[in-house]
Amino acid sequence: MPGSLMTFHADLHVHSKYSRATSRDLDLEHLAWWAARKGIAVVGTGDCVHPAWLAEIRTKLVPDGGGLFRLRPDIEAEVEKTLPPSCRRPVRFMLSTEISTIYKKGDKTRKIHHLIYAPDLDTAERLAAKLARIGNIASDGRPILGLDSRDLLEIALESGPDCYLVPAHIWTPWFAALGSQSGFDSIEECYGDLSGHIFAVETGLSSDPAMNWRVSFLDRYRLTSNSDAHSPGKLGREATRFSCAPDYLSIRRALETGDGYVGTVEFFPEEGKYHMDGHRACGVRLDPKETLALGGRCPVCGRPVTVGVAHRVEVLADRDEAVPPATAGAVASLVPLPEILSEIVRSGVASGAVTRAYDRATAALGPELDVLGEVPVEDIAKADSLLGEAVARLRAGAVTRQAGYDGEYGVIRLFGDGELDRLTRGDLLFDAPTARRRRPAKPQAAAGGEE
Repeated sequence: MPGSLMTFHADLHVHSKYSRATSRDLDLEHLAWWAARKGIAVVGTGDCVHPAWLAEIRTKLVPDGGGLFRLRPDIEAEVEKTLPPSCRRPVRFMLSTEISTIYKKGDKTRKIHHLIYAPDLDTAERLAAKLARIGNIASDGRPILGLDSRDLLEIALESGPDCYLVPAHIWTPWFAALGSQSGFDSIEECYGDLSGHIFAVETGLSSDPAMNWRVSFLDRYRLTSNSDAHSPGKLGREATRFSCAPDYLSIRRALETGDGYVGTVEFFPEEGKYHMDGHRACGVRLDPKETLALGGRCPVCGRPVTVGVAHRVEVLADRDEAVPPATAGAVASLVPLPEILSEIVRSGVASGAVTRAYDRATAALGPELDVLGEVPVEDIAKADSLLGEAVARLRAGAVTRQAGYDGEYGVIRLFGDGELDRLTRGDLLFDAPTARRRRPAKPQAAAGGEE
């Protein structure tokens, strides 16, 4: 696999069971199993400086020869047995971690999240040792350190020549480089004299590339998207697409130079839970103009509202319209398959009905990202007419959007009120009896991520 050119999806921002507010099913086996179901070829390990998780990585993963890792063959074989044949594809891991830094700079307390990547275990060990001298890296998979962002970047660079840092979900209000509550007004201001070593940024669930293209100082950065999964079933809700050898240096080079970078798979940004302004406690959602007219205060309780990503982009934008820069890639806006099936079967995303529908869809049609973006609509419709119609609308961008705000996820709908009742339903995929097969335990509901 290393060295051969291929087009693939990577999800390089995830967590482990050692991070707070995450599923206990976030182990390497479940990450590999769900990555295969989702169509993710390269997945981050997350939390690679946490001592217990790093020990588990050493025990369960083996080098793949290109700076990535795979499950130990005996473990990989057991996981593969539980997958439908349509989803039995190689999954590789990249050593990654998210670090939270909280520190005072200027007139603000800064709370910034960062993603760091390492090409080998020795580099990860050096990074962990350096960070352990600064703060507690064992209490949380995503450690919180009292460290300037610039100094964290310096530590990452000193840990190994191919180690690199990507600012995480840069627009999130509370924990991001450009966040409205605790961030900066530029990447350079955040990382200081070392900012030239930043070549990619993560846009987060509440923004899409077009929003970022309104801010000219971001033109120099490759835009990445990842799931920030806090449970394994959330993998792939956003991802970055590459066309290169699936190895560490090729992925790094693609982000730095554009050679091998294809683009991103995105949430509709309105689905992100910080897209609009608002005050969740009072059920108040506002667009930026309404927030300004109200002096930034909730019209119900009078307290300050949380300024969302759309507003923050408007503040920093120096273009009226999005202008794709030379670094831009292709963009596909998708709705996760479980959410589509939830709307069709009219049952909760975590319900048994949706799980059975998802199992049958992926068994018949292949991994989720293939179903949403690659499989011909005609083939999907042959398996299930409503799912085919939903995917056709999704690819055309024909969706209804109810924007998220102040920590509340938005809702994207593909069918209008009463429309499903009027559509003729044929021999639907998810009406067939459930086939029994072994699979890892069903993940528990958990927080969906920083976004």
